[in-house]
Amino acid sequence: MVVADGPLTPFAEGVWVDTAPVRFLGVQLTATMTVLRLSDGNLLLYSPLALTPERRAAIEALGPVAHLYAPNLYHHLWIGEWAAAFPSARLHGPVGLAKKRRDLRIGRTHNTPPEPAFAAVIDELRIDGFRLEESVLVYRPARTLVVADLVHNVGRPRHRWTKFYARAMGFYDRVALSRMIRWAAFSDRAAARRSIDELLTRPFDRLIVGHGTPLGAGGREAIAAAYAWLPAASH
Repeated sequence: MVVADGPLTPFAEGVWVDTAPVRFLGVQLTATMTVLRLSDGNLLLYSPLALTPERRAAIEALGPVAHLYAPNLYHHLWIGEWAAAFPSARLHGPVGLAKKRRDLRIGRTHNTPPEPAFAAVIDELRIDGFRLEESVLVYRPARTLVVADLVHNVGRPRHRWTKFYARAMGFYDRVALSRMIRWAAFSDRAAARRSIDELLTRPFDRLIVGHGTPLGAGGREAIAAAYAWLPAASH
């Protein structure tokens, strides 16, 4: 699937995505925002991009913005803009984000307590043992998994340094996790393995990633393959 660089591309029933260019250590990537429609017609924005008039208008045309979701300790750069523009929206974030972003009024930390508006529509799963404190969402109506940095899918970048970095870090032309994150971001690999195993029991086939192209099918297999390096959890 090709995602347009502009306000909102329909991805599945009740799911839209938007992308924007980002740079990290000279690497040229894209960042993805996902919009999910809840059972009451309200919207959830996962990892919001910069608030522009065009982006705001496109989202408001879909319904009321009720939930703003910062998925981990890094995908939060623009969420404050949205919180200011939609003060009645509930802001969800990881525990550590309150210390990192004291300017944010976080209404709920991930998984505590369960969000009533998500019931029967969204499964929220925290990846334990992951220093990024990431939580992922399974959107049941469209069998879609939404992640931030759990895996990437950047394809074959043309930019020379980006291509080199993706090859060196093991995520060139494949759904995978950067070796840098593998080396540095897991404090408890057994706990992370249990979280991945639990995730793989959930009903999803599509996959939306925080950096790169979403998958219209094969998401479960892609996650399983991307985490084959993680030792099996002991029982």
